[in-house]
Amino acid sequence: MNKGIWYAVGAYFIWGLIPVYIKLLGNIPAPQLLSNRIIWSFVCLLIITLFTQQFGLFGKAVQDIHVLLIHTTAAFLIGINWLVYVWAVSANFIVEASLGYFINPLLSVLLGVLFLREKLRMWQWVPIGIAAAGVLFIAFAYGKIPWIALTLAFTFGFYGMVKKKAVLGSLYGLTLETGILLLPAILYISYMESTGKGVVFNAHTMTIILLMGAGVITVIPLLMFASAVQRIPLTFIGILQYIAPTLQFLVGILIYNEPFDSGKLIGFGIIWFALIIFGIESFLHHQAQPVVTDIE
Repeated sequence: MNKGIWYAVGAYFIWGLIPVYIKLLGNIPAPQLLSNRIIWSFVCLLIITLFTQQFGLFGKAVQDIHVLLIHTTAAFLIGINWLVYVWAVSANFIVEASLGYFINPLLSVLLGVLFLREKLRMWQWVPIGIAAAGVLFIAFAYGKIPWIALTLAFTFGFYGMVKKKAVLGSLYGLTLETGILLLPAILYISYMESTGKGVVFNAHTMTIILLMGAGVITVIPLLMFASAVQRIPLTFIGILQYIAPTLQFLVGILIYNEPFDSGKLIGFGIIWFALIIFGIESFLHHQAQPVVTDIE
């Protein structure tokens, strides 16, 4: 099997099981856990960046105000996304969080139409409309808007859109973004410790190790994903990306016994149906494209 497929499956598998890791640190408030994730992710990325021996080029790139503006926006979006996700998992909303990442691919397509002037094929409009109906049904079943799912979907969708305009690659881009979030994270941790509400400096050794590991499990799947994108068609990526929310959904239901009544089942079913249509349409469109070969 193509190495790229293994890299993609590995990345999405890790992302799908991240709720289990976060649950191990459930005694730490979400903002403090997020701050540690940012700090240790930056440390890991900085080490990797130094080993690439292209740190000089990275340093020159970040002096460009346009580059800084784009990645500051991206950092703001991914920071909100991480915070909401960590809080949702800690507060037993894993199922609703997974819904956000089921919705995200369809939302990303719609954002491309609205903001990047991309054209949508007729059969791409159909699943977007069905998915919107599913979200409305879930809102009706909940008795409220599923704000966790929508926040995760919109922040990650806009993050992806901003990254389309980014000059830096995935490694250097994320290094810069975590670097931008680093100072606020350190200041927040320092403030909480000074007020006696911090949990990091009083934590057990195993907790400290797990906090450091939060950086590792953030960086490794991102690097695996970057390697996968270089090796396999985006059509495969589009299909494989549902591994992560599916695993998250199963973790929430089977491991942590989150409630899942018939109303939610119908709402999720509508959205899954939309994703099936979307996946089939994308696959058939890709298969219909002519194969271009080089003639020597």
